[in-house]
Amino acid sequence: MTARSLRGTAAAILAGAVALTAAACTNPGSTAGGSGGPKDSAVVGIAYEPETLSPLLGYGKDGNSKIFDGLLAFDAHMKLKPALAARLPRVGDHGLTYTYTLRKGVTFSDGAPFTAKDVVFTYRTILDPKTNNPSRTELDALKSVEAVGADTVVFRLKYPYAPFAERTVHAIAPEHAAAGQDVNTGAFTTKPIGTGPYVLTGWSKGEKLSFAANPRYWNGAPAVKKFTMAIIKDDDVRATRLRAGDLDGAILPPNLAAGFKGDKAKRTWTATTYDYRTVTLPTHHAVTGDTAVRRALDIAVDRRAMVDKILEGAGKPAYGPVPTDSPWFAEGTERRHDLAGARRILDEAGWKTGPDGIRVRNGVRAAFPLWYLSGDKLRQDHALAYVSDAKKAGIDITAQAGTWEVIEPRMKTDAVLAGGGSPGDPDFDQYLLLKSSLGGDGFNNMAWYANKTVDRALEEGRRTNDPAERRAAYDTVQRELVKNPGYTFLTHIDHLYVLADAWDGPSTQVEPHDHGLAAGPWWNVESWKPKVTGAAQK
Repeated sequence: MTARSLRGTAAAILAGAVALTAAACTNPGSTAGGSGGPKDSAVVGIAYEPETLSPLLGYGKDGNSKIFDGLLAFDAHMKLKPALAARLPRVGDHGLTYTYTLRKGVTFSDGAPFTAKDVVFTYRTILDPKTNNPSRTELDALKSVEAVGADTVVFRLKYPYAPFAERTVHAIAPEHAAAGQDVNTGAFTTKPIGTGPYVLTGWSKGEKLSFAANPRYWNGAPAVKKFTMAIIKDDDVRATRLRAGDLDGAILPPNLAAGFKGDKAKRTWTATTYDYRTVTLPTHHAVTGDTAVRRALDIAVDRRAMVDKILEGAGKPAYGPVPTDSPWFAEGTERRHDLAGARRILDEAGWKTGPDGIRVRNGVRAAFPLWYLSGDKLRQDHALAYVSDAKKAGIDITAQAGTWEVIEPRMKTDAVLAGGGSPGDPDFDQYLLLKSSLGGDGFNNMAWYANKTVDRALEEGRRTNDPAERRAAYDTVQRELVKNPGYTFLTHIDHLYVLADAWDGPSTQVEPHDHGLAAGPWWNVESWKPKVTGAAQK
C-alpha cells in the first residue's frame, strides 16, 4: 500500500490461488508456431489487483497503466518525458500556470480522437466531490483546468506546488466513453478505453487481467501481442507456478527468488524502491496511543536484523517514509537498536513490569493486536519479528492474519503491518500518511496520527517552490517522527522479480510500494522485443 499503501490501492485482494486458462498454463509465453519461435506473449504473476480500472477513481495515477497514458511519463531513470503532451509543460506566473501542448494524431483504442477536452474532463471529474477518488488530495493545489482549442491545456494552481508536473503522469480518460454514467459504478470502471499500448480483453476478478496490443498505439504497436497479469496473492503459490512454467515472470520475496538462481532460462531483477514496511500505532488505543509506548517500540525494534534475516540483505533499515539514500532524508534521524533505552522510557512513563513480564499501567496491560495481510510472507515475517522485539521490552503483541476486508474496519484501534512508499517528491508520501485531517479517510493516515508541528510543516512543504524552504519543512517532519512516532518504520525493501530470459528490453525503475501492477521489469513491456533463438534463426 503507498501512502498509497496506506490509502488502499492495495485494493481488494480476493482469496484463493489463480486458475489460469489451460492454454496459458501450457506455455503462456510462446506463439502457436512452437517453442522454437520468438515469444509474442507473456504471463506474469502479481500479488494485488485494482478495485477499478478507471483513471477517474485513481487507476494509473502514477503512470504505467498499460491501458492509458498521461500527459507526461517517467523514463527508466524516473525523469519526466512527454507522452500525450508533445513536450514538457511551459511554466509561468511564478509557478501558478502550467501549459501543455498535446501530441497530434493520437486516438483512443476505439478510434476516437484524443483532444484537450479529454484532459479537462479527467481532471475536473477527479476534483468533483461526488467522485470516489481516494487520491483527490494529491491535486489540492489545482484551481482550474481549461482547454484552449483542441490541442492546448492550461492548468492554474492555487499556490506554487513544486511537483505538479509529476502529477500529470496521471492517466487520461476519454470523455466520450466515460461521461454519461455513474463515475463510481458505471461500466467504464471495468471496461475501460484508453490511448495506451494495450487494450483490456478480460478481467476475471481474483484471477487475471488480460491485455492485447493496441494496433492504434501512437508510439507503435507493441511486439508483445498478448500480456496477462495473473493475480496470485500467495507468495509460495506464485513461486510454484513460475517453476511449473505457468508464468513467465513473478514478483517474489528474497527467499523464494533465491530458488531460481540456478535456472539459466530465467533472470532475477532487483529494483531499488521507496517501499517501506511499517507498523501503525493508532492513537485511539489505550496502549499504542501513548507516546512513550511508541517511542519505546521505535528503539526496541532491531531493524538491521530484519534486513539481514528477513530480506536477506535486499533492503535497508527504515526510520520514516524517506529512504536513507534519498536526498530528502534528514541526517541524524536514524534510530539505533536500544532495548535498555526502550525499557527506561517505559519505566519513566509508569509502565511497570508485571509477574508475567508484561507491563501494566493503571490497570491497563501493555498488549495489543497486530494485523498483517494473509499470504504475504514478508509482512508475516516482519510482524513476527516485531512481536519478538516488543516482548523483550515488556509489550505483548499478538500477530493476526486477515484480508483487507477484515483488517480495514479495525484500523482505528488495531495496529497493522502496512506498506507504502512513492518515489519522487516527499509530499507524495508524507502528506497522506501524516496529515491529521486525513485520519480515518480510508487508508490515509491509518494511525490517526495528529501532530500540529507536522501538519504545519506538511503544508509549508507543498505550498512553496523554494528548495531551501521545502527541505526545512521535510526535515522538521522527520525530526518530529523521532520525538513522537505514530508508526514504527521497519525496512525499505528491494523488489525482486524472476523473469524468463526471452526478451530484449526489460529493465527496472526506482519503484513505489505498488509493485507488479504498474512496476516490475514489465513496466515497459510495450517496448520489449522477443529474443531470436538459435532454432528461429535457421
